[in-house]
Amino acid sequence: MPGIIKYLNPQRLHHNPAFTQVVTTEGPGKTIYVGGQNAVRSTGEIVGRSDLTAQTEQVFENLKAALEAAGAGFENLVKLTIYVVQGQPIYEGFQVSRKYLGHLQNPPAISVLVVAGLANPDFLVEIDATAFVPGE
Repeated sequence: MPGIIKYLNPQRLHHNPAFTQVVTTEGPGKTIYVGGQNAVRSTGEIVGRSDLTAQTEQVFENLKAALEAAGAGFENLVKLTIYVVQGQPIYEGFQVSRKYLGHLQNPPAISVLVVAGLANPDFLVEIDATAFVPGE
């Protein structure tokens, strides 16, 4: 049996096209865990100080690079955890995420946490991810 990903939106739970309520993986395949990504370029430069939109864009570019390095893409995402610093305009970050995830027929399960701060006071958003690439 090849590996599969199932996206479930039980009728007893709210359905939102931006995320899936439950995602399961079965069979052979590769699970990928991406540590928290923030708005840092490969050069170490922090992008978009005080600009959640610019930071979210960089975070998604970093996620894209991490997934590609592991042989995956956004379509393989099963879970995202998004940490946003308190007081930031979350909707602006959501708009950026739609650019990267809006085309997905089955978006990942997503949790959003509002936090007092992140590892560097210039960071406004951080996202970690879990992905699964089905095997044969």
